[in-house]
Amino acid sequence: METYEVDLNEKGFVDEPIDPSLDLVEAIKQLKIEKNAVILAHYYQDSEIQDVADYIGDSLGLSQEAAKTEADVIVFAGVHFMAETAKILSPKKKVLLPDLKAGCSLSDSCPPHLFAKFKEQYPDHLVITYVNCTAELKALSDIVCTSSNAVQIVQSLPLDQKIIFGPDKNLGDYVIKKTGRNDIVLWNGACMVHEIFSQEKINKLKEEYPLAKLIAHPECENHILQNADYIGSTSGLLNYTKENPAQTFIVATESGIIYQMQKANPDKTFIPAPPNNACACNDCPHMKLNTLEKLYNCMKYELPEIDLEPEVIERARKPIERMLEISAQLGL
Repeated sequence: METYEVDLNEKGFVDEPIDPSLDLVEAIKQLKIEKNAVILAHYYQDSEIQDVADYIGDSLGLSQEAAKTEADVIVFAGVHFMAETAKILSPKKKVLLPDLKAGCSLSDSCPPHLFAKFKEQYPDHLVITYVNCTAELKALSDIVCTSSNAVQIVQSLPLDQKIIFGPDKNLGDYVIKKTGRNDIVLWNGACMVHEIFSQEKINKLKEEYPLAKLIAHPECENHILQNADYIGSTSGLLNYTKENPAQTFIVATESGIIYQMQKANPDKTFIPAPPNNACACNDCPHMKLNTLEKLYNCMKYELPEIDLEPEVIERARKPIERMLEISAQLGL
């Protein structure tokens, strides 16, 4: 076994030495051409990774973009479940993830075997899962949703349809409040990044910047959402900052998105909503595991590769297709 394969098993990434004189950005661009690869970067990635990517966006949108390309290799600079989604939508393409240990606290909060038992308690319920979950969890679902279409997906269903919603309880609670439906059973999962915002610190910021708009992702807790001027998906938040005339925004989501907000609005001010700990910012430690060095080695050695059982791909694909069908019908 090669040294880097041992590293892969132990560390989660290829840890081969890189010539310090190498221009990593140029080398990555060259590897893209050689491998016929496409690089996807989630909004929460470091700015240098976003700059080298072919597509930047939300997880599902990125996977859909990759499925449209003629690329042989998809390199997903994001977290594990996102790369799995890319594999589900492009099963014949090789999908790479720079660091296998780039997981997700929300995805981890819903082990599929426990969710399967939970599901058995509600046999007459339709299962809707947020796209931020494992392939195995998607395979247990009837419909997948995103943060931007969750409300509309639920509204499209008959009023007497009982629903299990997982894994994000905060997004589920937001859906309940927006739809007025009380027949939704929530799985008790959450994203660590979106659960630590401090209302007290945000209030102080609002006093300091009285004209600032507080914008929040629906994965945030209800007490944050109640005070938000706008609630939306990562792409929704970015678009809002472009369209709204306000000059200052307090951003209650992972701070990586601020890079794109600043690029789109160089004359505006963006302040990361402070968490209730000593840190002044709010980063996802899983997202930040990816680096340019890991991205380069990942492309050079074509490892780590995401592999899923064909049966899991088939079952997980159906609820995604169902969501896309409903979204198309609703004109979303």
